[in-house]
Amino acid sequence: MPIALRYEQGTLTFVPEPGPWIAEMPWFRFDSRTKSWRASAHSYREIVVHAVQHKIAILDEARRYQALPLILKESIVPRDHQRDALVAWRQQQSRGVVSLPTGAGKTILAVLAMVATQRPTLIIVPTIDLLHQWQTILMRYFEGPIGVLGGGMRDLQPLTVATYDSAHIMVESIGHRFGLLVFDECHHLPATQYQMIARGSIAPFRLGLSATVERTDGREDLIYELLGGLCYEGQIRDMVERVLAPYDVVSVQVPLSPEESVAYQKSRATYTQFIRRHRIDFSGPDGWQDFIRKSATLPGGKEAMDAYRDQKRLAQGAEGKLDELWRILQKHRQDRIIVFTQDNAMAYQIGRAMVLPVLTHQTKPKERKLFLEAFRDGSLNVLVTSKVLNEGVDVPEASVGVVISGSGTVREHVQRLGRILRHQDGKRAILYEVISKDTSEYYVNKRRRNHHAYQRPSQVQHTRG
Repeated sequence: MPIALRYEQGTLTFVPEPGPWIAEMPWFRFDSRTKSWRASAHSYREIVVHAVQHKIAILDEARRYQALPLILKESIVPRDHQRDALVAWRQQQSRGVVSLPTGAGKTILAVLAMVATQRPTLIIVPTIDLLHQWQTILMRYFEGPIGVLGGGMRDLQPLTVATYDSAHIMVESIGHRFGLLVFDECHHLPATQYQMIARGSIAPFRLGLSATVERTDGREDLIYELLGGLCYEGQIRDMVERVLAPYDVVSVQVPLSPEESVAYQKSRATYTQFIRRHRIDFSGPDGWQDFIRKSATLPGGKEAMDAYRDQKRLAQGAEGKLDELWRILQKHRQDRIIVFTQDNAMAYQIGRAMVLPVLTHQTKPKERKLFLEAFRDGSLNVLVTSKVLNEGVDVPEASVGVVISGSGTVREHVQRLGRILRHQDGKRAILYEVISKDTSEYYVNKRRRNHHAYQRPSQVQHTRG
């Protein structure tokens, strides 16, 4: 009886007991519960290649897919960066991560990779909006039904789009049915529950897509381990004019009101005294965790945490920001504008004050669809959002972005900038960053400015008051 390699709920095992050559396969460990040798499914490719190279006769019963003829219904002429990225990916044995800014055609690159691979493909996306966008694109370019897993739908097809959450739930039953995995916004992958999608799948071909692979926790190495190394990186500054719209970045510093300034300084002093007293170093990788731990256990910690939140709230929600936003809206009355905030409360405050539509995770799907359609056809020219539009929503008409509040992460900056950079003839985009003067927001903005996206465009600094 030949030795069979089988797929079992996200793992690989040999049936019956393998020979002594199993010691030469480092991917397998002995499972004392089932009395069998077992490996993570994502090692499938290495295991099969090793068996062929060492002339180990095994019967492959793990793979439940065959080659899939994929022919484009519409021809695609790739741009230079898409062609170069595809070549680099294939040279890396059709495994790896491609980093391209929003608007540079990551979806089209994935379609080209699918045609090059000719295998059943599972595309994993973070949001329902992206799920529908990918489904629409695949229906445009390929014959046959496009499967959907997510949003209450469970239709498995050779070409299927799934949310990260749905793929995680179903991976143990479908992880052997696809030869190519495409992880859109692959920076989500290191989350503990999402890793299983990659670990529990045998797919020998893998493509990760993201505008910013880097993570603040440094866990991008895990992405490369599961999908393959970074094979191509396209930078915003190199794609302006040819692929992306040219753009400017304008930072405007607005003063706090006298009352806000007094409250800010009081809260800031309470917070900084605590971190100095307990020698909390935010320059290190564990600074924030150290602050959380000490604020939860040491005397004065609760007051310090409350003070931190208060000074942050005062800086991000300063009254002067609303006045500055109004000036920007008046200046760009003919443009389509996205206003970004760090939290829902500020987004709704702006919406109420200026009678503007607001999109947050609380917005009902029908209302969200209505707002986005009106924005696209020009019935609405301003949208206010917290983080919903950071990724996963196609808004090509927007040309002005206004960051009222945000984090210092590179990813958030690139995502928000990318919302306004889709190329159109004659378009020049502009990103405003409205910052509370003489507050910690200045340093948050300074960290963002270390990114290469700031190196090429013109940069303007304004100070109000």
